Amino acid sequence: MTKPVLVTIPHSLGREEAIRRLKSGLGSASASLPVLKIDEETWTDNRLAFRFTALGQTAEGTADVEDDSVRIEVLLPWFLQKVAEVVQSTIKSRAQILLEKK
Repeated sequence: MTKPVLVTIPHSLGREEAIRRLKSGLGSASASLPVLKIDEETWTDNRLAFRFTALGQTAEGTADVEDDSVRIEVLLPWFLQKVAEVVQSTIKSRAQILLEKK
């Protein structure tokens, strides 16, 4: 069984504003990464369940938005496990951009 990729991003926006930014920014985040396509996103309260395709492989995960952080967990297929560090840093940098205090 593969080990999930975990990313925690602190923020100072509060839960509602963080959710608003993530909802509005997911489409533009995937548009800026041509190798990644978000296939599905479902919000239930403060939890996002998502599925995406990258390099021809499908992966899924969740993002839990709290008052001061976002915890993202992604299950990668074996092929993408080989580039897990790149995936992890990409997720973290894109989410940080969306959550920067403006």
